[in-house]
Amino acid sequence: MTIDDIKALIAADESRTLELKKTTGELKDGMHSACAFLNTDGGWLIFGVAPTGLKILGQQVTDTTKREIAQAVAGLEPAVDVKIHYVDVPDRPGNKVIAMHFDGWVWGERPHTFHGCPYYKVESTTKVMPHEMYDERIRAHQPQMYAWERQMADGVTLADLNEKHIRGCIRLGVEGGRIPASAMSAPIGDTLAKWNLLKNGNPTNGAVMLFSNNIDEYPQFRLRMARFLGTDKNEFIDNQRAEGNFFDLLDAGMAFFFKHLNLSGKITTHSLQREERLEVPYHALREALINSLCHRQWEKHNLTGSIAIYDDRIEIANPGIFPPQISPESIKEPHESYPYNLKIAEALYKSTYLESWGSGAKRIMDACREQGVEEPTWRWDGGFVIVTFKRPRKASPVQGANTQPVSSKQHTTTIPVLHQFHTSSIPVQTLIENGTDEFMTALELANLCCLKNIRHFRKFYLNPALADGAIERLYPDTPNHPQQKYRLTEAAKEWKNNKIPKKLKNSPKK
Repeated sequence: MTIDDIKALIAADESRTLELKKTTGELKDGMHSACAFLNTDGGWLIFGVAPTGLKILGQQVTDTTKREIAQAVAGLEPAVDVKIHYVDVPDRPGNKVIAMHFDGWVWGERPHTFHGCPYYKVESTTKVMPHEMYDERIRAHQPQMYAWERQMADGVTLADLNEKHIRGCIRLGVEGGRIPASAMSAPIGDTLAKWNLLKNGNPTNGAVMLFSNNIDEYPQFRLRMARFLGTDKNEFIDNQRAEGNFFDLLDAGMAFFFKHLNLSGKITTHSLQREERLEVPYHALREALINSLCHRQWEKHNLTGSIAIYDDRIEIANPGIFPPQISPESIKEPHESYPYNLKIAEALYKSTYLESWGSGAKRIMDACREQGVEEPTWRWDGGFVIVTFKRPRKASPVQGANTQPVSSKQHTTTIPVLHQFHTSSIPVQTLIENGTDEFMTALELANLCCLKNIRHFRKFYLNPALADGAIERLYPDTPNHPQQKYRLTEAAKEWKNNKIPKKLKNSPKK
């Protein structure tokens, strides 16, 4: 490095990547700037130049000076290997300019500190790094140690976890070839340990988020849902809030879609069976909601995810960020997976709730294209990741379709299909799949469907199934009989045994 190189560096004055000090008497302040460079975009630290006037002065450099610089650089953690340039000042014999370059921070690296304190650059100013930024970088550097999902849950034991949910996930994983069959008979604690959802034998936050019935200490385990009138939030038709673990929130969100989105059906010519679909593909909405719950920043306990349905669009929002490697534009292109909650994502993958990592956006877009619906868009508003589906305009339905809004009230739709029977929704299909010809209480049926919210079960599963003629009461003349029980009707059993499409038979049960 020559004096001309120094002149070229300082020509544009101090900036985000250049700090000037008159002498090493300001060495400590200089190391604050060096730490800031390491935590931002990198830059040059130069001693021997007056910041005011940019006059090159240089200074005397002795062995003591070099030792002081080396000791100061040693105060940076993690340690850095920096080359120190001593450049002669031609018009000041014996004086030298001291120049050091520091590389910038790369995502995944540990943030640097000087004597235990982190600094970063805001334009040309050196500032102490905010705790939130430092914690985020530490988390990115060592997710296995600092991730929220890996921390031991407070006040939650294995007994608080929903065993039916866990067994259901294991069964799906075995059927999907992602879990060995031996897991079916193994203690659930062994499986949770293999999934890294236990710490010292106790559930982690990730296990609580997925499976716990005890969520008293987790206010973020909420999902806000609203159907707004028009295209803004000035007035709503329906406003609900669900709470619970992953499966409770997924159930509640999908039920809300069925309640407020249009459902159409047609008779397929090749099989004479009724084919039903939501105005926006069920599989696309479900995939988007699963991704929203899986990848959100659960440590932000003061924020909740949401579903907003407007006249013209549907928005699913979760507190979170895009990985640095992915943007709202590039998410539509092929990409690798960078799950924010790695262990939660692994458990959902093994239980087939998630497919190949990185393919979620493609699966959503493929489902929309297959149904002729516009692809969704993604965006980040500074705190929430939001995926937006446009609702189809009121157009003439496909030939043979009978389009109707899904109502929260009981209803029966008569379509001339084989055996004169059809289901009005996916929840009803789920109930039929799990039901039997034995009379059971509503609570027993809800447990078969892996649901714990009995009000939710009655509203979206039991009552629509009664309206469809899929189940019958033990005491039909006394609907509110204290000993009331239910079983599948003959029509539902015949439809279940002979007419459920193969894909539906193998669909995940919650």
